[in-house]
Amino acid sequence: MTKQSELSGWLFGLSAFIWWGFGPVYFKAVEHVSALEILAHRVAWTIPVTLLLLALIKKPITFVTIIKDRRLFTGLLLSSLLISVNWFIFTWAVTHDQILATSLGYFINPIMSIIMGVIILGERLHKFQWAAVAFVILGVLNQMINYGEIPWIALSLATSFAIYGFIKKKLLVDSLNGFLVETTIALPFAAGYIVWTFVEGQALFLQIDNSTDLLLMAGGIVTAVPLILFAIAAKKIPLSGMGFMQFVAPSITFILATQVYGEPLSFEQLLSFVFIWIGLALYMINPIRDQLRQKAKI
Repeated sequence: MTKQSELSGWLFGLSAFIWWGFGPVYFKAVEHVSALEILAHRVAWTIPVTLLLLALIKKPITFVTIIKDRRLFTGLLLSSLLISVNWFIFTWAVTHDQILATSLGYFINPIMSIIMGVIILGERLHKFQWAAVAFVILGVLNQMINYGEIPWIALSLATSFAIYGFIKKKLLVDSLNGFLVETTIALPFAAGYIVWTFVEGQALFLQIDNSTDLLLMAGGIVTAVPLILFAIAAKKIPLSGMGFMQFVAPSITFILATQVYGEPLSFEQLLSFVFIWIGLALYMINPIRDQLRQKAKI
């Protein structure tokens, strides 16, 4: 792989994570719409955008082949459920002034993946990974002790996305075609809910103003574009590089929550973030060290 190709990979990857990081701006713009209606339109409008992207990059559509493969279809059925739950929780959280909780969730996500590797695959952890897990547990316990409740938004986002990522890694299907099948599986439920909102007189789409209509339709672009940027980047740069960049998005949402949308950040909340940031720093020691060793051999 040439240096120019790797550089373009970093640019595509950073673009994807920056896009995801600024995602709350979009959801804040449509916070007057219910989270379920936003989710339904996000699913519905993502499909034509994904089909357009597949056409633009001249990638063959393998939809029929995928759904004929029972193992692939079953896996994508489960991943469709998980990503739908993840999207709903994220949407609900942002539209209810809980952006900090989403940031915490996506900071926890890599550590949740480590824990899943131990539980599901029986993987053994090195000392830095154990330390990383310990600090994340301290961060969660701090939230529970100081607020008397489990940080369910953060843990739900981290868990659903970690399981989603695990399933997708096990399925031999390209990201865009797999994503097309996932959203198509969710489409009947999304379309049914949209129809129900019109029947019950609860729909806001096509009912209040053009800006709301356009924003709901733009949910497809908001969803699909960073996905293709991420898919391109994943082919051009090492996995450790992608691991490092995944902290860009929650860092941006943390800044947005505290500096733009004025969500309160108490000392106790900050302490939870500090514990988790320390855990993430420990988590990244081995990948960075391995990457430096590989470069030294070249």
